[in-house]
Amino acid sequence: MILCDRADGIWTVTINRPDKANSLTHAMLSDLAEVMEAATEARAVILTGTGRVFSAGADLEAARAGLATSDVWERLSGAVASLPGLTIAALNGTLAGGAMGMALACDIRIAVPEARFFYPVMKLGFLPQPSDPLRMAALIGPARTKLILMGGQKITAEEALSFGLIDRIVAPEELLEHARDLTADTVAAKPEIAAGIKRMCRSG
Repeated sequence: MILCDRADGIWTVTINRPDKANSLTHAMLSDLAEVMEAATEARAVILTGTGRVFSAGADLEAARAGLATSDVWERLSGAVASLPGLTIAALNGTLAGGAMGMALACDIRIAVPEARFFYPVMKLGFLPQPSDPLRMAALIGPARTKLILMGGQKITAEEALSFGLIDRIVAPEELLEHARDLTADTVAAKPEIAAGIKRMCRSG
């Protein structure tokens, strides 16, 4: 259910469970984490989904069995955040719950106009994963982070763009092509230059 295409230095990683709104089981999360941990050799990584939803977060049965509070979410987002190459979340649709962590850990987020963003963790009686509020607040500020996490608001793509939660809105048929275009300069550059710029952005 996790597909990985590796071509020309670009790894395209796809969540492929559209019949279940790409909701994530423990096995799928572990597979994603393993792929991201292995992607240190990739010049760029594009993370996307199949169908009209990027990911609905944890599979309901798995969440009830403890997945909602598993440290595998942090393992995944930490692996994404530590990659030396450019990472792009190409959000083909709605992004919900703990699945937001892997997108927040990416360098760039692009989304289709129909995408919605929400993280109903408090309503479900759980704390978010530790790094998620920090990364979200770094992007959109503490108040807007609380609007999503504590106010339970579902954010449209236009709002997400104005907040800074995503960086660009792209037509569905152009999403992956646009993501690949964004990787072109990084793939063409010397790896140490690309990694160096990324480190400088982190420290700045």
